[in-house]
Amino acid sequence: MYGTIARLRVKADMEADLQQHTREFGSTNTPGFVASALYKADAGGQEYWLAVIFEDQASYRANAESPEQDARYRVMRSYLESDPEWHDGEVLGRFTPGD
Repeated sequence: MYGTIARLRVKADMEADLQQHTREFGSTNTPGFVASALYKADAGGQEYWLAVIFEDQASYRANAESPEQDARYRVMRSYLESDPEWHDGEVLGRFTPGD
């Protein structure tokens, strides 16, 4: 598996929009998409983290380079104070109860 973790600074009053946008991506049937999670920092303020997992690096890259993802990114970016800080890499495990 392969994915990214992004550090986000969300504009005031845009949290609900970001949550909805993240939820909508989960229903796009994007090839190779496995899961995503949106976190709000306990420290408060407008810091969030977004984790996204794909089946493999090829499907992650295909999505990242697609015009559809570019359009989704531009919408997400409008909710943010600045560009996200991205950290891409191989997912070494995805653990759920019973694994």
